[in-house]
Amino acid sequence: MRRIDALRGTTPPKPHDARAIAALAANPGCARRALMDGAGVDKDAAARHLGFPAPFGQSPFAITRGNQFEALVKSDGCAELLRMLRELLELPIAEVAYHDVENVGAHLRHAHTRALFDRAARGEHDAGTLYDHPLLSLDIAGHAAYLEPDVVAFQLEGRFHIVEIKSFAIVDGQADPAAVAAAARQAAVYVLALRTMLEELGHDPLAVSHDVVLVCPENFANRPVAKLVDVRRQLAVLRRQLTRMTTLDRLLEELPEELTFDLEPGEDGLPLRRAADLADALRGVAARYAPDCLSTCDLCFFCRDEAREEGASDLLGRNVRDELGGVASVEEALGLADGTRAPREGQEEIARLLRGAERLRQDCLA
Repeated sequence: MRRIDALRGTTPPKPHDARAIAALAANPGCARRALMDGAGVDKDAAARHLGFPAPFGQSPFAITRGNQFEALVKSDGCAELLRMLRELLELPIAEVAYHDVENVGAHLRHAHTRALFDRAARGEHDAGTLYDHPLLSLDIAGHAAYLEPDVVAFQLEGRFHIVEIKSFAIVDGQADPAAVAAAARQAAVYVLALRTMLEELGHDPLAVSHDVVLVCPENFANRPVAKLVDVRRQLAVLRRQLTRMTTLDRLLEELPEELTFDLEPGEDGLPLRRAADLADALRGVAARYAPDCLSTCDLCFFCRDEAREEGASDLLGRNVRDELGGVASVEEALGLADGTRAPREGQEEIARLLRGAERLRQDCLA
């Protein structure tokens, strides 16, 4: 633990929120991100100091629209949400009871949340059905991250469901796949946190369903619609990445002892170290840049610039890359296909398949 803290340097660790933890699952193979998140390094501050700030954050208009939509869904004691849950989860009217955990003082919210869910899991009748803004926690490389899902619904048969309220539209039954994927990763964080809490309380963690309730506006109107989203795949990736972050010793052993990402501020609040020194330190840890990083990581522009300097201008998206067994670029895929590039360890099978595809292409052209 002391070695990973030394990697961060003199600055305190940056707390992880649900979006940051969800982003871990978006790029599980990146050693640079794993070490920086494990150490609690402020990647946004690092990117700004390097001169590569990431354009993250919603517009004020989008934030206002999102807040208005959430208020609509939760108005009158979540009456609109209850209507959808009755249809989607077959939630009986007799089981409806609403708890607004947010009204409890912040220092009591986590303990109050644990007590409510303990009673609910025991089947006590006054435990409630809907919990507004409960406070969960999850251990991230030795640091506790406190998380606040929108709502958790409790069903009669003893099943808990995470409810995520998002302001992107579902049009004709379809939504933007990237937006749904991001929402699923974030919801998986809440599922894992709630399962961890129930297990700590001595209950079955699988009482928390892997099917989360996604609530969005329908056809650009304000009328909400609810859909079930299966997050088992996101949960599996998230667990692997969190396990990897608690066993970073192997990655640290390959790094020089003096390596640090320290961002100690001076009197003006800006980091004292030169940007070039920080860039050299980051380049000492392997990254796994892909175009998908532009929507999930604060260091995306720095890593993209680094990849371009190394001549990787034709990088494949992460889904395609994973399907191809780690083949990172079009040039590499074509080289394996025509036999001009020798496969790396573990790429023998995908190289054989690519060569077969190339022969089929040549036959078709002939």
